[in-house]
Amino acid sequence: MTDASRLSPATQPRLDYVMCASPAGTHRMAYWEWGDPDNDKVLLCVHGLTRTGRDFDTLAARLSGEYRVVCPDVVGRGKSDWLANPSFYVVPQYAADMLTLIARLNVTQLDWVGTSMGGLIGLALAGTLAMSAAMRPARGDAGLAAEQTLRLGKVVLNDIGPSLSLSGLERIAGYVGQPMQFDSFAQAVDYVRSVSAGFGTHDQQGWEELTRHVFCQQGSHWVKHYDLRIAEPFAGQSEQAVKASEGLLWGAYESITAPILLVRGELSDLLTADTAQEMLARNPHASLHNVPNVGHAPTFRSNDQIEPVQRFLLA
Repeated sequence: MTDASRLSPATQPRLDYVMCASPAGTHRMAYWEWGDPDNDKVLLCVHGLTRTGRDFDTLAARLSGEYRVVCPDVVGRGKSDWLANPSFYVVPQYAADMLTLIARLNVTQLDWVGTSMGGLIGLALAGTLAMSAAMRPARGDAGLAAEQTLRLGKVVLNDIGPSLSLSGLERIAGYVGQPMQFDSFAQAVDYVRSVSAGFGTHDQQGWEELTRHVFCQQGSHWVKHYDLRIAEPFAGQSEQAVKASEGLLWGAYESITAPILLVRGELSDLLTADTAQEMLARNPHASLHNVPNVGHAPTFRSNDQIEPVQRFLLA
């Protein structure tokens, strides 16, 4: 796979942050923004477990003429703060942070691209919005107008679904919390390449760009650019807990009434082909795009991966 054209200095994103809260206190969530800041057509792109918002640079640059594209660093990753209590490194907290960000952006409708964990956050948000709308007491003319309710628009779920392969989860859990330290950036690149084979084929510069924002230089060493404690609640999930959460995720997925694009790496060990077919059967608004010769997860860096997403979002 050949990476799409590289970013020029003129096409770098803007960095900002929003103050969020957890039961343990406040934290700042950084986000990267592309396009016209006054554009009310917003695309929120949310990354995977150990990644950052800069994963979407190529996709965001491509879509920034049509959208205000916002790519947060989920708390504990990248430029964002680390939580005082690592037990809150969980999807409900991440979804709450996204609602805070959406309020900052003054969004009434937005489209969503979520890779892996970012897709689960999107499902959690969709479920929360649907449940809140169903349970909220009607106010009639005394309350806010119906059109002022936040609506989730088109949704792209990148190699993720309500049912998760336990073998895929175990593979990821095996390296998430490991403290890696390298003497050079080149060694960090080799490490990312070794644990990210599912990303598919990239040239050397592509692997360097996939490494640049998930490793940072501390003194004379390169270390992971995330709080290693994100592994604690992740590793603590039992098979029973994972299965129990699937019912909630399926309900959230089925509540989405907007168009959904399921993107699946054909070699994925996290989103199985059977689960993808079940997702098509359980939501009539869903369509499926398989990415050949890629596992978990497509990186949206090449034209052949970007174009199906672009067509879906702009149709």
